Amino acid sequence: MADVVRLAVQYNPDLKAARAARAIAHAEVVQAGLLPNPQFGGSYGFFISGPAFADAYNLGLGEDIKALVTRGATRDAAEYNARKVDADLLWQEWQVIGKARLLDVDLAEMQKMRSVLRRSRDLLADRYRRSHAALLRGDMDLSATAPDLAARGDMDKQLGDLDRQIQAKWQEMDALLGLEPDVRFPLNPDIPVLKIDRASADKILPKLLPARPDLAALRWGYQSQEEKTRAAILGQFPALVFGGNYGSDTSEVFSGGPQITLDLPIFNRNQGAIAAQRATRRKLHDEYDNRLNAAEGEAEAMMQARILLWKQFAETKYALQAARRAAAQAQAAFKAGNIDERSYVDLQMVALNQHQRMIDLHRAMLEQQVALATLLGVGMPTVKPLAANGEAP
Repeated sequence: MADVVRLAVQYNPDLKAARAARAIAHAEVVQAGLLPNPQFGGSYGFFISGPAFADAYNLGLGEDIKALVTRGATRDAAEYNARKVDADLLWQEWQVIGKARLLDVDLAEMQKMRSVLRRSRDLLADRYRRSHAALLRGDMDLSATAPDLAARGDMDKQLGDLDRQIQAKWQEMDALLGLEPDVRFPLNPDIPVLKIDRASADKILPKLLPARPDLAALRWGYQSQEEKTRAAILGQFPALVFGGNYGSDTSEVFSGGPQITLDLPIFNRNQGAIAAQRATRRKLHDEYDNRLNAAEGEAEAMMQARILLWKQFAETKYALQAARRAAAQAQAAFKAGNIDERSYVDLQMVALNQHQRMIDLHRAMLEQQVALATLLGVGMPTVKPLAANGEAP
């Protein structure tokens, strides 16, 4: 499974595209940190007529002070947003890892189920062959052989349905790994079921949940929005261009000095932008709380379901052992001629049906194990939480 996960993280097409898009956010950090360019202006007036005797010209150089005032907040917002994009990418990798694990589990357990169904089908086919031969000899009537034919047909249908499911899962696996849809490779069928007890879950839950990338992305998104709100508040500072000019008139009188261009904040004091940024910040705060509460609820529900599955698994394991002992005794009795062929097949089918139920429960437990590991980040790369001062390590 670890090999499949590594291939998925490295070659998944969606992750490749996400990593390429990540560069955009980091380029925006560079852009946000650049100083605004100074503004240069000039004019030249050709002397045409009149009492003067020279051409006039004027030169000016200025700098946008408002852009300097908001630069720090804008740069910090871009940096936190880049960290948010990184965490979103990591969360997407978590989802790919979880899906790869789940497909590995499904394919491994489906192959086990197919083996059991094949044995059941062969057993029923052999019983039908015997009953059909007896029908041809006149030892049985058609009504006695019909159930055998129906049972074999039902088992053929189950096998056909399972083969289509296996093919669909393989195509999902190939798409996840960026492979051609007909690629097949061997999978390890022995996937252990880990027993996560309640005490262990209660111990690791407070530590792992805050480190989940989606929650880290929301925290960094909130920090980015905090800086955007600060930039909007600083944006109340009126647009100010400060600089100097130098020039000469048509009489060659030279002059120079400071020059200021200032907006008068009478109508627009950036109230709308501030209100929008504050509302967005509140929305992100509520979304984080909701996501954290939902994750805790999902973990609790999975733990409750896991307790029930473990109980059913233990009961089915005991029933399977009893059914196998009965099947072994039936086989010995059938060889000795002490029971008829129908009773022998029925007892064998009981054991095979219990085996199928055991595989179903084992698969359900593994699927839940994968889901819980993805939810809690067990075996996943993690993001360190923000420090107390809001800075990310």
